[in-house]
Amino acid sequence: MAVTSSSKFGESYQGQKYQFCSLKCQEKFRADPERFSSNVSSAESRVTTPEPAVQTGTEFTCPMHPEIRQPGPGNCPKCGMTLEPVIPALDEEENPELRDFARRFWWSLPLTVIVTLLAMAGHTLQLFHGPIQNWIELALATPVTLWAGWPFFVRGIASIRNRSPNMWTLIGLGTAAAYLYSVMATLLPQSFPATFMQDGRIGVYFEAAAVIISLTLLGQILELKARSQTSAAIKSLLGLSPKTARRINTDGQEEDIPLTHVHLGDHLRVRPGEKVPVDGSVLEGESAVDESMLTGEPVPVMKRAGDSLIGATLNTHGSLVMEAQKVGAETMLSQIVQMVARAQRSKAPMQRMADSIAGYFVMGVIAIAILTFVGWGLFGPEPSWVFGLINAVAVLIIACPCALGLATPMSIMVSTGKAASMGVLFRDASAIENLCKIDTLIVDKTGTLTEGRPVFHSVEATPSFNPHDVLQLAASLDQGSEHPLAHAIVDHARTENIKLTKPGSFESGSGIGVSGIVDGKKIQLGNTALMEAAGVSTKPLQKRAELLRLDGISIIYLAVDGVLAGLLAVSDPIKPTSKEAVTKLKADDIKIIMATGDGLTTARAVAREMGIEEVHGEVKPQDKERLVADLQQNGRKVAMAGDGINDAPALARADVGIAMGTGTDVAMNSAQLTLVKGDLMGILRARALSVATVKNMRQNLGFAFLYNSMGIPLAAGLLYPLTGHLLSPMIAAIAMSVSSASVVFNALRLRNTRID
Repeated sequence: MAVTSSSKFGESYQGQKYQFCSLKCQEKFRADPERFSSNVSSAESRVTTPEPAVQTGTEFTCPMHPEIRQPGPGNCPKCGMTLEPVIPALDEEENPELRDFARRFWWSLPLTVIVTLLAMAGHTLQLFHGPIQNWIELALATPVTLWAGWPFFVRGIASIRNRSPNMWTLIGLGTAAAYLYSVMATLLPQSFPATFMQDGRIGVYFEAAAVIISLTLLGQILELKARSQTSAAIKSLLGLSPKTARRINTDGQEEDIPLTHVHLGDHLRVRPGEKVPVDGSVLEGESAVDESMLTGEPVPVMKRAGDSLIGATLNTHGSLVMEAQKVGAETMLSQIVQMVARAQRSKAPMQRMADSIAGYFVMGVIAIAILTFVGWGLFGPEPSWVFGLINAVAVLIIACPCALGLATPMSIMVSTGKAASMGVLFRDASAIENLCKIDTLIVDKTGTLTEGRPVFHSVEATPSFNPHDVLQLAASLDQGSEHPLAHAIVDHARTENIKLTKPGSFESGSGIGVSGIVDGKKIQLGNTALMEAAGVSTKPLQKRAELLRLDGISIIYLAVDGVLAGLLAVSDPIKPTSKEAVTKLKADDIKIIMATGDGLTTARAVAREMGIEEVHGEVKPQDKERLVADLQQNGRKVAMAGDGINDAPALARADVGIAMGTGTDVAMNSAQLTLVKGDLMGILRARALSVATVKNMRQNLGFAFLYNSMGIPLAAGLLYPLTGHLLSPMIAAIAMSVSSASVVFNALRLRNTRID
């Protein structure tokens, strides 16, 4: 159990806050808090260095079975693979498993070569008298089998103990059978029938066991080196974060401090050419900031007082003073790293199918190996049982399901890393697999098709009120709203130096408006649906509202004490890339539907400009969710793109929820896919990558199944009557290693996939 200064695993006990490195430690503490509280407290007192801005974590998982999680390193109980960190450290050392396997391989390789040459040419050259050669081969092969191959036997035994047969079960059985048979032939040759005698000795297969061990080690080394490249995306993200920040102290003095020492509320200076240290907002200065490393947008964005800054982006020119508002694990960069890591370690539906097959597959292979041994022993030519043993070992080795297990995880890891570099964040593997199946896309208007930064247009009042009061009451109430239209009203009121009043109460109207008490008056502010629900007639301003809506301008009504007081008009420019994205998506035979809480006339005006035919206006959050459900019931595969709290139910209901990275946290938490830049063109890039990834996974799975379907009959000797040749276990080991490596390298091709 470890305590960190900033951890998502926290627990309160007897008025004190305790934090833990993982959920497992937190659950242990919950079970017996009295036992651990004193230890945790003392550990906490020793913590003097804050956590880094981007957490690397201590949780380990299995590449093939991401559901396996534990706080420290070890082996997977299901497949025996060495666990690796969920999030790799930027400066992590060489993989200890890779280092160990390489040491075992290189130290044992000379012995393997010698015993192989001796087995192949020793009897021809008559270097040693019959039984003596067996003893020499035993001496040479034993270190290879028992030392170099020890990890394989440990994992094979664990697979049997855990009732989870896997590749190590087959390798362990195959090499053990060849080695133990050869040991018996060397120690007790008199116990074998005379037909087993060859050149004055019992034929042994020490070279088969040694070569299988060495080739398996080589295959694991190649695989581990290739797998290490799949974490390159996360490491590149971790490398974006600067190491230091320049803090402005309360006395005005400035000092460079480690990034880990930045706290909320600190004032920081960002000089030209420096990276923004953490997320925050500009207090002073003006500069263009290059956000391409996170958003993919090549054009620097001008930042002035009040604008937000993203940590790890580059300040191109001009000096900025900023306030730190998110540090550590709360920064956008850290959230992106967490999301990429979670997606890389999740299972695609295709992988779950492969996993369910793998366990039965191993048991089937063992059954085939037994039948091969017995069949050759009873019906094969002399020495029939020797032929049976060799073919059974070849079946066990060539049929290792490693390629099958790695087929989809490797594709997912590479794909999510590439997606992150394009500003596309997949939450899990199922989103990648499902996105290419989408045939319907529902889009919100404000913040999705439009900029989401509305501009105040005008205010109209009924005869009983004046425009100033309408704006003052609306802006006062909207101070508590997160909606972009509300921000436009509040900002305009402040530029007009209108004094705003703190509302006595505030209530969100579920996507159709807000209500509350301002200066003792009951205020309702929202669309037509809200006014109808409140029994307020909008007829006095209906004609004016319709004229504005024809120009695509959004209308918000204000009612005071149940009487219509006026309307506020807000325009929201369409994003430059939205029309191009809609056109290309339609060209891909995807049906586009707009569903917005805005007025129907305004929505239709925007849709007409975008080329969208089906429009739903003034819809509530439950209406959007119902629309998604109705389409799904009609057999459609639906994606929903939105950015607001009111989009969250529909995002969660859709087959793939797509959130704009410029939107609310609620929307992003409800979605399976986040577009960091908030640009619909990101959907096109994500879909193209989804198609390429699913194609890659199918290639890997197809190759794994084809390889085994061809390899097993060959290894069992079914072609012997036609060819007169048997498949050597050594050749089977080569084929097994090549199959696993080829799957990994095929997945790595995704890094070079061209996404326009």
